[in-house]
Amino acid sequence: MDAPKRRARPATQADDAAPQRVVRRRPRDRRAQIAAASAEAFGAQGYHGVSMEDIASRLDISSTALYRHYPSKYALFREEALRLSAASEDSVRLPDHLADAPPAPRLEHTLDAVIATSIANRRSAALLRWQSRYLQPEDYRTLIDQLVRAYRVLNALLAEVRPDLDGADRAVLSTATLSAIGSIADHHVAMPVRTLATLLRSACLAVLHSDLPEVGAPPETPAAVEIPLTFKHELLLERAIELFHERGYPNVSVEDIAAAAGLPASSAVYRFYRSKGHLLAAAFRRAADRVSAAIGPAIGAAAGPEQALNTLIELYVRGSFGERELTFVYYAEISNVPPEDRTVLRNIQRLNVEEWAKLVVGVRPELSAAEARVLVHAALALVVDIGRWLGAESPICSQPRVIRLMQVILFGRETTV
Repeated sequence: MDAPKRRARPATQADDAAPQRVVRRRPRDRRAQIAAASAEAFGAQGYHGVSMEDIASRLDISSTALYRHYPSKYALFREEALRLSAASEDSVRLPDHLADAPPAPRLEHTLDAVIATSIANRRSAALLRWQSRYLQPEDYRTLIDQLVRAYRVLNALLAEVRPDLDGADRAVLSTATLSAIGSIADHHVAMPVRTLATLLRSACLAVLHSDLPEVGAPPETPAAVEIPLTFKHELLLERAIELFHERGYPNVSVEDIAAAAGLPASSAVYRFYRSKGHLLAAAFRRAADRVSAAIGPAIGAAAGPEQALNTLIELYVRGSFGERELTFVYYAEISNVPPEDRTVLRNIQRLNVEEWAKLVVGVRPELSAAEARVLVHAALALVVDIGRWLGAESPICSQPRVIRLMQVILFGRETTV
């Protein structure tokens, strides 16, 4: 006799709730995911502020799994930094069909390609802008060589389009253009890719076709103001910023700062500041408050938004030229400020940018608030980029020239107000 057939048991809710064994498969692009996550982390928190465990947690994997792909944090850092610089160089290579095109279309194609590459790598590009100095010397030279080759292509195309320019003016305009594009790594203003690309293209073309003030005699270097030894808190701020600019924040100890300020021991620093990070925050807060304090009087005394914005540009350039090291350190080391202070500083910066952006929209009502904020960030970044790439004391980077370039970016044209 055949065995009786077992009647199928109807499915129940309990069966649906039974745990299923989940098989986790390793993504085929795991290495690319690791590189992208690490670059974003390095850009946001600084190379020294990120551990392999931090990167692993972003990807929800173990640090052991991470080490299967990369032997060290530096290997990750190096690979992504050089990938970004290589992408910059690749972006300026003209396709064959444009080899014999007139200069203007070749320049515009190159500009579009650089912008597209920068937008595609926006979330990780802060690594390239502010953290690349922590590469080992040989790797840093490779990175700089790639960036310089990209710059030279743009500079050469500009020479063809505008043969009236001399070498100094071409250098300034090319550097300002690349600064405007790269500035999108410094903020998180959100907008559609096509809108952002169009906005950057318009700003860059305005820069490339602008005329700069004549190069005058090198400005006289103002005599250094000696801080009285009794003002130890001021002396500590100044010496600390000098050291952070020269060596990088992670490579400066409290003992180094104490010695530079003439204090007998590091313990003396703690009478004025709770930590090295709080000292950095105090310097940044002072600079942020200076920018904030200028806004109200400039608007109140102006006949309109263009005049107010011109006043703010001049005040900002003057203040930044007087504190060049602090301006650079702010961009490069903001991630090292204690979180609670960093939140305050970011809020002050956001409010300052919003006030500037309102004035920009007052002059250019066709722009959205977001577009105006992007342009404000580009104009502010220009001040530090021009000096650090072309030489802070070079006469071709004078205040009148930087002011003119900020005006062109914000107004979309030159202004005489």
